[in-house]
Amino acid sequence: MMGKRSLRDFSMILALGLVAAYFSLASPQFLSARNLSMLAIELSITATLALGMLLIILPGHIDLSVGSGVGLLGGIASVLVFHHGWPAVLAMVLSLTTGILVWFLMGSLVVRQRMPAFIITLGGLLVFKGLFWLVIRNATVPVAPGGTHNLYSLLTTYYLPRPAGWALAAAGTSVCAFAVQGEDAEDRFLKAFLAAQGLFLFTLVMNQFRGIPLPVLILGLVAGAVAVLTEHTPFGRHLYAIGGNEEASVVSGVPVQRTIIAAFAIMGSITAVTGFMQTAYAGASTTSIGELMELDAIAACVIGGTSLKGGRGSALRVLFGSLIMATLLNGMTLLAVSPEFKYIARGLVLALAVWVDVRLSR
Repeated sequence: MMGKRSLRDFSMILALGLVAAYFSLASPQFLSARNLSMLAIELSITATLALGMLLIILPGHIDLSVGSGVGLLGGIASVLVFHHGWPAVLAMVLSLTTGILVWFLMGSLVVRQRMPAFIITLGGLLVFKGLFWLVIRNATVPVAPGGTHNLYSLLTTYYLPRPAGWALAAAGTSVCAFAVQGEDAEDRFLKAFLAAQGLFLFTLVMNQFRGIPLPVLILGLVAGAVAVLTEHTPFGRHLYAIGGNEEASVVSGVPVQRTIIAAFAIMGSITAVTGFMQTAYAGASTTSIGELMELDAIAACVIGGTSLKGGRGSALRVLFGSLIMATLLNGMTLLAVSPEFKYIARGLVLALAVWVDVRLSR
């Protein structure tokens, strides 16, 4: 098992290094502070959705509706704010609540009616896409700053002041020093030291542009919450147990139905948050928002070592898989790669990730 883990870790690092090296040589702008700041925002959006997908895949399910959900929930908030004058906070709370309720219902159908999650969420993909187009009336809803609208646009345009970024890096280092786990004191110190170096290097690069983007903080909160849920709570242990052997989990007294429904409800809230960020980043709610994001989230999970059969995966590895996906998409955009080749690349990456997962699972 350790050999398989080492091989997977090595392959992820090698893949990221090769992708980054290629785009660095193909475009000198790739390593500029401005582009790396944009990459951080794109990573935050992709990784946030992928962390929610992790909660669905761990018990052995899948959610194909989240891409359309990103568009729909972001579109609902946009229309309420920019067409009906609602305060941004109230509009986002309503959209967030809608996401939780809708995904709660989908989870209930999956476990109580014993309907395959693939079919339920595939139906959700189509329904949500149609509802999204109805909500925005097949038109563009601009996300403009100013007044009560400002909070919405600030989701991807606000940057922490530079001193606050350094303070946050120092706080993150302290958390790592207490939270990091290892086989012995030397191992824990090495991991904490590497984490601290990463935090301060990231802050240094971000401060060369405008500072740490707000989406990075949102990703940090979501990643921390998912990591705690999956690794330090009975809920997380139940997710792994269900994915490992659902029948044995039932016999052992694990609340299978309640756990899966809760995972779907959390997925709904994360989809809403991702929808707000993606819509604000695009600068408008349009019919293309959220398109194929479900595949990017699944690919990020699988690249990070999450098993599509369930029972294996972690938040940290999903973040790494998301970084590979975000780097690939950012680099292709920087090189002005045509949409058809972007689709081909994303499909090949997803297929390769699944192939690696199958090979290493044998």
